[in-house]
Amino acid sequence: MSEATDRPVDDDAWAKACAEDLEAEKARRRAQHGPPPGSAAEELRKLVDAVAEKVASLQSPLFGVAAQGAVQQVIKQAKSVVEPVIERNPDVFDHIAAAGSELLAAYRSAVEGQERRWTQDATDPGGASKKAGDPTDPRDGGTGAGEHIDLD
Repeated sequence: MSEATDRPVDDDAWAKACAEDLEAEKARRRAQHGPPPGSAAEELRKLVDAVAEKVASLQSPLFGVAAQGAVQQVIKQAKSVVEPVIERNPDVFDHIAAAGSELLAAYRSAVEGQERRWTQDATDPGGASKKAGDPTDPRDGGTGAGEHIDLD
């Protein structure tokens, strides 16, 4: 009998090796780029907290003690409104973020298409390109006499 047949075969060896490689790659990416962004709900919560901290840190002589207390109260109320919504509907924010990404992609596609049409040479119905200085080219003022404009 050969030495290879004497060892027990691990049926999950390939799956284990793939999982180890995936975890190593994830660790490498976290070390290189930092932690990945959380869900849309978590990111909204972070945004609310960051805005609240920034507003709370603004110490201005224009704000009196009463105004600063009012600002703190508004921040507290805003957080108390946002938190339950985030807790009850975390998937909604993921869907809204995905929809926003889709809208942005559609807008970008439309703009790129329009820019492409603007930058292409104007062609006549026969397909021949217009030459620079062609009097029939609507982009060119043509070679005709100028028009008098009364400014009075």
